[in-house]
Amino acid sequence: ERDAGRNSTASSTLSEKNIGLALLALLSKAQGRMDRAKTEEESGAGLLTRVKRGWVWNQFFVLEEYTGLEPLYIGKLHSDMDLGDGSIKYILSGDGAGTTFTIDDSTGDIHAIKRLDREVQAQYLLRAQAWNRQTDRPLEPESEFIVKIQDINDNEPKFLEGPYQATIPEMSTIGTEVIRMTATDADDPTYGNSARVVYSILQGQPYFSVEPKTGVVQVSLAGMDREVRENYSVIIQAKDMGGQLGGLAGTTVVNITLSDVNDNPPMFDQKLYQMSVPESAPVSSVVGRIRAKDRDIGINAEMRYSIIDGDGRDTFDINTDPTNLFGIITIKKPLNFETKASYTLKIEGANTHVDHRFPDKGPFSHVTIVHVSIEDVDEPPEFSSAAYYIAVPEDTEISTMFMTVSARDPDAANTSIRYSIERNTDLGKYFYIDITSGALMTVLPLDREEFSWHNITVLAMEMNNPRMIGSVSVAVKILDVNDNPPLLTQYFESFVCESANAGQLIQTVTAVDADDPLGGHHFYYSLALEAANNPNFTLRDNQDNTAWILTRRGGWSQQDQSVYYLPIFISDGEQPVQTSTSTLTIRVCSCDVEGNVMSCNAEAYHLPASLSRGALIAILACIFVLLVMVLLMLSLQSHHKKPYLHDEEDNVHENIVRYDDEGGGEEDTEAFDIAAMWNPREAHLVGKQRQDMLPEIESLSRYVPLASVGGPGCGGGDSNVQGYVLAKLLETDLNPCAPPYDSLQTYAYEGEGSVAESLSSLQSGCSNTDHEYDYLNDWGPRFKKLAEMYGVLEMNNPPMW
Repeated sequence: ERDAGRNSTASSTLSEKNIGLALLALLSKAQGRMDRAKTEEESGAGLLTRVKRGWVWNQFFVLEEYTGLEPLYIGKLHSDMDLGDGSIKYILSGDGAGTTFTIDDSTGDIHAIKRLDREVQAQYLLRAQAWNRQTDRPLEPESEFIVKIQDINDNEPKFLEGPYQATIPEMSTIGTEVIRMTATDADDPTYGNSARVVYSILQGQPYFSVEPKTGVVQVSLAGMDREVRENYSVIIQAKDMGGQLGGLAGTTVVNITLSDVNDNPPMFDQKLYQMSVPESAPVSSVVGRIRAKDRDIGINAEMRYSIIDGDGRDTFDINTDPTNLFGIITIKKPLNFETKASYTLKIEGANTHVDHRFPDKGPFSHVTIVHVSIEDVDEPPEFSSAAYYIAVPEDTEISTMFMTVSARDPDAANTSIRYSIERNTDLGKYFYIDITSGALMTVLPLDREEFSWHNITVLAMEMNNPRMIGSVSVAVKILDVNDNPPLLTQYFESFVCESANAGQLIQTVTAVDADDPLGGHHFYYSLALEAANNPNFTLRDNQDNTAWILTRRGGWSQQDQSVYYLPIFISDGEQPVQTSTSTLTIRVCSCDVEGNVMSCNAEAYHLPASLSRGALIAILACIFVLLVMVLLMLSLQSHHKKPYLHDEEDNVHENIVRYDDEGGGEEDTEAFDIAAMWNPREAHLVGKQRQDMLPEIESLSRYVPLASVGGPGCGGGDSNVQGYVLAKLLETDLNPCAPPYDSLQTYAYEGEGSVAESLSSLQSGCSNTDHEYDYLNDWGPRFKKLAEMYGVLEMNNPPMW
């Protein structure tokens, strides 16, 4: 259709073009005659007037899209100076001169040699000038003229932004604007109807329509449902020439999508749902999920679930999943099959976004029933309490039962329970539990000072199913009992200056007690009974758990007595009362005028006041040099001594031959002769010897005379020993299996016949003199008891305190 219209338009354009050319030619000739007549008339009158421009021409118009084979005649240029004798030459310049337009330089006829398109260029500005051929000079100044291209309907309307996309809500009313479109026609809107566009719909009825003049697409059918049909493709046509026959047309596609609105209520697939969950499932476990389906999408399909009725409202809960589509049923409280085996839930699912424009589509909620069955599970035993606490005194006797734990099987079978203690919680094995009754008792003594708390775990196991084990924590607090005596904070060693006066404080003593009484510690100090009335020191209890040691006299002297031992008696204030006696060592020291200790040794060497520190260092350095020289001389003398052995054959060392053979007892007559052991003198006469090894060198101990071992006297025996050594030497020389060097064996005898004599006081017949232990008196109070047992105390010694 478009091609047919274009052809008809082209034919009509050609006829119109010929008529226009003829008219232009006639107008140009008529104008030329009028101008010439006027010129002749003025010249004939003989008037002196200014010579006007001699151009004879008008504005030129030409139709576009000329398709002829010959150049298109546009018009004629003529000057009144042109007498027709060919002396004037016409020259054309400007837009398209020479390329688009040509001029006959003799006649002034202008032709278009190229196809003109108004939509490419609507007009051309040209310049013309007449020249004298003989003088080659212009006759007139250059003048401009315009060639306008007249429009024909050669461009169809176009939708520059197509295809179009549009979205409208479903259920939109009639007349709802979908989209506004505009078609563009390149033809001249001021000339005819070539650019007058009219819109129409070719596809999309009866759902949509288009307004013919504005191009607005509208809804023409009410109640369009997205759930029935969501997408529509509409074809819109734009036609010029006011939509008349022969006009050119362009089309575009509009894709229209219906958006969702909440116009569908939710609905469960089932009226009754069956679910089950084991009773051992923990709280917050998922039982199952349900969904009320909604034909809508997006936020219009989002749901909110709630339990509105049923006996499981307090036991279960329901929440919406992250997609807001499903309802997740979870456990709110612990389940127990033995208590309740099933629950019923009435659940409602409702839309969260309700569109109040469609109340007739509701109600936007639905209800269903969920039946939850509880599955029985073999559960571990449960204790009567979640945790136990007990306080036990630390002096509790062994095997004392101090508490009983109780557990039961929560299942219907109610099987028997066996109790035990988890050993990694009682590594010291202080406690024992009765396997059947659950009674806890002590096995070892308890000591609060060692462990003040015992946190043990008691296990309860089913008899029929040992894998079912329950546990509970038992905290045992050990209560304090006053079972530790107070002791001095540390081993005190104090001093008193020789210049000290009576009543002077020499030491403050404190005590510690491992016990922890409720009211705090209260210590009481005093001197031991044996030192209560000593004339040297006294003790003052400060009643604040400290005590002072004071002097009772003055005139102290290291020469008289350098050390005093003062026994201090300490007791606590708890029941039963605990006491202890600690010894404070007090030394008599020489002090300066400020009371600083200078020396606590009675034999201390006092340097003269005139001897300086430098002189003392020089004396010590001299002594050190002398010692080094003496050691060097002794070392040189030892290196110049002649060695005892000059040859390797003279090397004497002990030769030891060992073998690892196990004897066969008294029946083994191959390894040794039992008679030789009882009579060493006959050992060398034994004929049987082992053949599987070299004979071991016999020790000289076999030849020690029996008389010397058990003789009554303490002396003698040297000649006998010498004889046996010579006998041994002779035996070795005659033995072909002996090593080729002498074997020297050293013996250290103990007892009778030994230089060291007997080291034991038993069976010693050499001396009946008693040992002297008087030196124990000089070893201090720690060896006092030994001195009392083995010696005699010196009665003339001064007292220790």
